[in-house]
Amino acid sequence: MPTAVIDGLEVYYETKGSGSPLLMFAPGGFDATIDKWIAASAWKEIDALDALAAEHTVVIYDRREAGRSGGRVERLGWGSYTRQAKALLDHLRIDSAYVIGGCMGCSVALAFGVHYPEATRALLLHWPVGGYRWKANGLDRFRRHYDFTKANGLKAVIERAQTGKSFWSDPESGPWASVIARDRQFAENFAAQDLERYLGLVLTSGRGFFDRDTATGPEPEEVMGIKAPALIIPGDDPSHATSGAHYLRECLPKNEFWTVMPPEQTTRKVCDRILEFCRVHS
Repeated sequence: MPTAVIDGLEVYYETKGSGSPLLMFAPGGFDATIDKWIAASAWKEIDALDALAAEHTVVIYDRREAGRSGGRVERLGWGSYTRQAKALLDHLRIDSAYVIGGCMGCSVALAFGVHYPEATRALLLHWPVGGYRWKANGLDRFRRHYDFTKANGLKAVIERAQTGKSFWSDPESGPWASVIARDRQFAENFAAQDLERYLGLVLTSGRGFFDRDTATGPEPEEVMGIKAPALIIPGDDPSHATSGAHYLRECLPKNEFWTVMPPEQTTRKVCDRILEFCRVHS
């Protein structure tokens, strides 16, 4: 299994195919792992990785605090994720890539485009998260973990995380659940930290991620400054409100908005549209 130590954290990654690089920010909320590109409901009709790897070198990985990658207890934000991605590209000696995000990965992709414009050839945004329900649901998850930890302590969080469920499926277990479950030393250090400091990190991280009723990620003024061409593929459910996709349509200066809506968006059609967009903007 290929791994790299990036900014002191172990990152599990894979590459497939050949051609121009395609950096992939996985769907799945805070459970953003490689397998989500196959198992998530919007992607499971065909093997999207094989379809995209037919024309690109796809770079896929488990995001920090997810799956087989490591983590660190600190205030989390979009920059936490974009720094990891850019360092992975540097590790692979890739100067620039097409950048695709799925679900919450769209927010990371947008932030990547803001933080590293020289490394962003184009943005491909599939089902951007957004809308009031997305915000309320996300804040509720962080609040549930905060309340559980404050009432029961850090050792109870460790016990909860050992069940193997992620933060997204079991909010009480917290954003570092997957790392606690598989890394004994991390769990010991987690238990030894200051409780009040940790609770502050939880609240400020949650407020930073879920700070608006539309598509989350960088500020609108930053999005309006993105020069890379963008393809917006809208979703239509409580986590992927179509209004969030239209907000990006308003803000991104060089965008194409795919008017095909779910459920007509089959995985094959989505992959074909992405490949076509990349060919045009090669």
